[in-house]
Amino acid sequence: MKFICGPMATISHPAFRILIEEFGGCDEYFTEMINAGTLIVDGPFEKYYLNPSPVPQKLVWQLTGFDIDKMEEASRILVELPGLGLDLNMGCSAPAIYKTGAGISWMIRPSADAQSMVHKVRKVVDSYNHNHPDEKKRLSVKLRLGEDNFTDDSFFSFTDMLVNEGVELLTLHPRTKKEKLSRPPRYFYCQKLAERYKNVSVYLNGNIKDKESFDFAVTSCPDIAGVMISRAAVQKPWIFKVLRQTQKIKSEEKAEETFDNNIDMLSLALDYIENIQLYQPPEFWKTRLQRFFLYYAQNFKFSHYAQTQFINAKDISELEQRLNEFFEKCPDERFIIV
Repeated sequence: MKFICGPMATISHPAFRILIEEFGGCDEYFTEMINAGTLIVDGPFEKYYLNPSPVPQKLVWQLTGFDIDKMEEASRILVELPGLGLDLNMGCSAPAIYKTGAGISWMIRPSADAQSMVHKVRKVVDSYNHNHPDEKKRLSVKLRLGEDNFTDDSFFSFTDMLVNEGVELLTLHPRTKKEKLSRPPRYFYCQKLAERYKNVSVYLNGNIKDKESFDFAVTSCPDIAGVMISRAAVQKPWIFKVLRQTQKIKSEEKAEETFDNNIDMLSLALDYIENIQLYQPPEFWKTRLQRFFLYYAQNFKFSHYAQTQFINAKDISELEQRLNEFFEKCPDERFIIV
């Protein structure tokens, strides 16, 4: 069973991967969405999106866009970078994405559009693999179930097309376009995909936040190849380590003994702030930190107070000051026992 860190806007960058790696890491990291149109014109911030640190060998480059030719051209750039391969985003349901024709819109547009785009990107990947037989790249797709009125026939017809066009991995978030996180994911569709395509890997994504939810997901879908975790990994960057340990205990392997389960949350936060400054442009610092501390604060009993304090800091200096003041007022919150 593989553990995968999912793609998250403003989160899936080197500073966050460094944090996860400090707790033993995971098997694969999907990058945040890289816009095809911006990439091919070499936008001013693209070098930050394309930084593969600290584990380039574990990276999956996620590409988004609405124009078939631009997706093809952008894939030529990404396939040359270190990493495991390319992932085509066909599942993002954020209005700012799907209203442009990207994300889940690929599942709603005429199927010929999606097929043409996948076919062209597959040819790019095949050409690279032909010329680099020892460094072959994988082509994958992240998707949802489709519109709220989707049918099994329409969903599987779409995934059949992807597999027939050479997609090697499907990551399914088993909700529709409009379904919110409060709606339980339909995991049985992940299992159906795994049973349907014996030569294609299937990753499950959605609602895994602890050992209990992980156990439920993998029991529901015994044939999946991996589990993707996103938001819970921001709140608890040690989650992959914990789940890996429990898997070893279940299989009666010797669990690793190097995991320090006494986590200093102040040091973790200050280190993260330092890495944001090292790996992100100043223009991104505020939004990246606000998004991270929105989840970080959920670890505490006084989470709403902590959240308000951290995300409303006007700059990094004030954020660091507020962190220190919070743990002075709430010393019992500083160390978390996992």
